[in-house]
Amino acid sequence: MSTPTSTAPDTGPALRLLSLGAGVQSTTVLLLACEGEIPPFDVALFADTGWEPRAVYANLRRLAIHAGKRGIPVRQVSAGDIRADALDPRHRFVSMPLHTLNPDGSRGLARRQCTKEYKLVPLKKAARELLGYPHPRRVPRGVYAEQAIGISTDEFTRAKDSGLRFLRNTFPLIDLGFDRTRCVDYLTERGFGATVKSACVGCPFHGNAGWRWIRDHDPLGWAEAIEFDRAIRHGYPRATTQGQQLRGQYFLHRSCVPLDQVDLDAPTRTKKHLRLITAEAALGADTEEDGDPDGCSPWSCRSGEPVPGSGKRAA
Repeated sequence: MSTPTSTAPDTGPALRLLSLGAGVQSTTVLLLACEGEIPPFDVALFADTGWEPRAVYANLRRLAIHAGKRGIPVRQVSAGDIRADALDPRHRFVSMPLHTLNPDGSRGLARRQCTKEYKLVPLKKAARELLGYPHPRRVPRGVYAEQAIGISTDEFTRAKDSGLRFLRNTFPLIDLGFDRTRCVDYLTERGFGATVKSACVGCPFHGNAGWRWIRDHDPLGWAEAIEFDRAIRHGYPRATTQGQQLRGQYFLHRSCVPLDQVDLDAPTRTKKHLRLITAEAALGADTEEDGDPDGCSPWSCRSGEPVPGSGKRAA
C-alpha cells in the first residue's frame, strides 16, 4: 500500500519481513504465510519490551516452533526491559503515556516515547542489519525490505507507511478482507484460539477489560503492575533523583486512581444509554472499557503525542 519514492524501476524487495507482535492479527498473518496463503517471510521480528503478558510469550514460543518448521525464523529484538528501565534511577528517562492528575485537578497524559524506543528503534535497526546496511551505513536507493503489518479491515485507519525509504509496509489482512472477528475464527480453527492481545502488562492504554484480564489471568503481572503504579506516583526515579519531581501525580489507570483501588468490575453503560449522551462522551465510555483504539502498535502509534481528547499534559 506504500508508494515508492524513486522513479527508478522497482526490482522488488530484498527481504520480506513480518512485524510480529504475537497478538491476534500478526499471529494470523504469520499462519497465513505458513500455510502458503500469502508469500513466506524471510524473518518475523518480535520487538520485546520485556514486559508482555506471560500468555504472549507462550504464544511467541509456540509460533517460533510452528513457523520454524515451515522455514520462517522468528527473531526477538529488544532495546531493554521497559519496566526495569523505568524504575532504575540510573537509566535514561523514557516517557510512557501515563495518566496524570495535575495540581488544579485537571487530567492529562504524559508523552509517549516508549513505543518508538522499545519497538520502532529495534525493528528499524534489525531491518537495516538484515539488508546488510547497519547504521551508519547508507541503504542504497532502490534497496528495501517489504514489511507486513497485522492490521485488519476494522482498523484500516491505522495503516500507515513506515516513513523510511528502505522499509515499505504492507497490510495482508486488509488485502484479504480480514477483520478481527475473522482473524479470531481463523486462529481458532487452527488451534490458536487462545491468542491474546499483545501489549505491555503496565500499558496505560488498557481499558477496564484489559486490566481485568491481567488481574484474572496473569496474577504475577497484576502484582507487577500494582507495584509499578505505586512506584511512579510522583515521577520516575530518574527524574525525582535529579530534582525534577512532577508537580502532579502519575497513574497507570485512566481514572487517576491507584490501580489496586479501581473498581474494574463496575458495569459499563449500555448502548441504549450511550444513545442518550454525546458522541464524545460515548467514545470516552468505550475507551474506558476497551482501551485506547489506536493502542501502541509500533507502526501506527502517534509517538511523542498525547491521545486526542485526553486533556492537559503533565505539569
